[in-house]
Amino acid sequence: MTINRIAVIGGGAWGTALAQTLTLAGRDVILWAREAETVSDINERLVNRAFLPGIALDPRLRATSKLEDCAASDAILLVCPAQHVRSVTATLARLVRPGQPLIVCAKGVEQATGKLMGEVVAETLPDMTTAVLSGPSFAADVARGLPAALTIACRNEVLGRLLAERLGDRQIRLYWSEDVVGVELGGALKNVLAIAAGIVHGKGLGASAHAAIVTRGFAEMRRLGRALGAKPETMMGLSGLGDLVLTCGSPQSRNMSLGRALGQGESLNAVLGARVAVTEGVFTAAAVVRLADEKRVEMPITEAVHAVLEGRLSVDDAISGLMRRPFKAED
Repeated sequence: MTINRIAVIGGGAWGTALAQTLTLAGRDVILWAREAETVSDINERLVNRAFLPGIALDPRLRATSKLEDCAASDAILLVCPAQHVRSVTATLARLVRPGQPLIVCAKGVEQATGKLMGEVVAETLPDMTTAVLSGPSFAADVARGLPAALTIACRNEVLGRLLAERLGDRQIRLYWSEDVVGVELGGALKNVLAIAAGIVHGKGLGASAHAAIVTRGFAEMRRLGRALGAKPETMMGLSGLGDLVLTCGSPQSRNMSLGRALGQGESLNAVLGARVAVTEGVFTAAAVVRLADEKRVEMPITEAVHAVLEGRLSVDDAISGLMRRPFKAED
């Protein structure tokens, strides 16, 4: 299989960064964006001012607002927001061909159904061959050519290894995995837990509390992963612990910065209203809480974040409730 012509669906920061990296690696890349101004910015000014400002894009990168322009590609990277994956792939269904590789790069859980992105794609594009790309990476770092390491998961080992070779380059090192569920789950859950870490930072609770919330959040990630059949080593890897550490440790993360604003007393609506890009953890929290309830998995930090986002708990009450939980063994 030849993988040289690549379509990137989603003109946000991460989609643009991936498109830029693949273009610099010598691939023939076309980037689909919903916003007409983003398409013209990329094609005419070689920038994406709305989602990735300050970074000059390679002149070989082409942008389009027509999904049909992406149909002839050798592989498709799906980088639209998680809650739009179903609608975008439903439109793609009439354009793509059976067996065409589709790599899910969206990180989240569908709020309406509680399904992971791979499950959504399996329903809307059942004849495509799917993989998942996830791991610790900030779009601005990747777009600037700074090094990063990610995991690409595919149940087809031959295709997974080929995708790792053709999508990776000197700046992005890709590790192959067959654990699609584990890789997806880590990328989705870390967004919710990063909101919790941001709240701790915003409240000024100190480094000790930050370490505690990240560690106990990781315990929740491992518990839900085990219930859904994910491998423990995947949770310990780049797409699990690696992405969690990155996202909880830097205000570059939209989810952590949202939590920090909440911890400082700002309202959720005010924070989201000032943003162009989607903060995935806001939508994923509710879906994960329902999923954990169905699987009877204890996730108190995730539940507290969800309650704060819904306005059922204040930040102070959420923190107090977590600290008053009964003493128990760590394992």
